[in-house]
Amino acid sequence: MGDVLASFEFDATVIEWRGPAPFLFAPVPEEYYGEIRCAARQASYGWGVVPVEAKIDGVTFSTSLFPRGDTYLLPIKVAVQRATGAALNQRVRIKLSVVAL
Repeated sequence: MGDVLASFEFDATVIEWRGPAPFLFAPVPEEYYGEIRCAARQASYGWGVVPVEAKIDGVTFSTSLFPRGDTYLLPIKVAVQRATGAALNQRVRIKLSVVAL
């Protein structure tokens, strides 16, 4: 991964959304939308998705945020779900960094 353009730490409730797999996502609080969107100008590789490195319960993984309304959704990979026990409607603590490719 490249340079860190923005970092956040927040709690989110895991939701289900019938978009691309893995179907479980953590919504990023709206208060970070502007800063992520600004960082995305340097980091995004198209379609509005934003490359990030995320950490839940000590498990670090790379993925991309999906824009959704006035926020972004963090996909929680199946391997991360299994390793952390993250499940639908569960609150999770997330460390998130927007990274340049």
